[in-house]
Amino acid sequence: MATFYDLAAANRRKSYLLVLLVVAIIAALATSAGIAMTGSVEGAFPYAFISFGLGFVLTLGAWFGGDRAVLAAAGAKPLDPSAGAEELQLSNIVDELCLAADLPRPKVYTIDDTALNAFATGRDPKHASIAVTKGLMTKLDREEMSGVIGHELSHVRNFDIRYGLLVAALVGSLALLSDILLRSVFWGGGRRRDDREGGNIFQVIAFLLMIVLAILAPIAARLVQLAVSRQREYLADASGVELTRNPIGLERALAKLAADKEVLEVATKATAHLYIASPVKRFEPRAAGFLATHPPITDRINRLRTLRGAKPLDAVTEP
Repeated sequence: MATFYDLAAANRRKSYLLVLLVVAIIAALATSAGIAMTGSVEGAFPYAFISFGLGFVLTLGAWFGGDRAVLAAAGAKPLDPSAGAEELQLSNIVDELCLAADLPRPKVYTIDDTALNAFATGRDPKHASIAVTKGLMTKLDREEMSGVIGHELSHVRNFDIRYGLLVAALVGSLALLSDILLRSVFWGGGRRRDDREGGNIFQVIAFLLMIVLAILAPIAARLVQLAVSRQREYLADASGVELTRNPIGLERALAKLAADKEVLEVATKATAHLYIASPVKRFEPRAAGFLATHPPITDRINRLRTLRGAKPLDAVTEP
């Protein structure tokens, strides 16, 4: 039977493979574009250089400012423990679990929304932030809130937050590069068609490959990203329970999240994968699981119940 450490190692390997896959797709797209435009392999080098430069700039921006952008988009405000009993309780829970996990205390934020949700972001444990909604603070008891914070701190401890920022930048780079190439083909189609008619079959094949990659590559990269993100939620649930020593708290919290039908207004498709549960679940097709940012909550609860030897549930009320 796989241990938590085996699952964590497998999870990291999948993450590295995803990053390498996206980089390889960018390289293939840039190379095919260069050959299609110039008719030679040597002519592909400037295109590859520009493509990697674009990816590097976007990745660098995500590394140093991605967390601030996510927090700003969510309308998150720094937690004030003196604002009330719920704020003080949240601050105490974060302190206790950081001590148990031997982690530096992350910055804690609140989101003024009655929906139930939370997320973690940052590039490493020393530069991490956690944000929770006011609705979560109001409707969860201390045991349940500890389960949620344990889950988010596990994302920090497992460096899931770094993965989220870097891969989002890489996938964004790929989407932007594909859009630029498709637009260049559209607006310069006539001239390049004349060039290709005078070129060789190798150039024509490269052009067709560029078109196919430009259309399909962003979709494929996004699907792989979502698949790995779902696995990371399972792992964060398990490692969060290891941290709190109490699977029941997270189980009950997830059940309340499943029953919550409110959409988090500040969330977008670009940030939805960061949250503990889908913030736009009302619009997420349940039948198309491969398109979902999160695994079904029923499955997550049953995995936690298995850890303590309880009988799996047939269903949990999900909107």
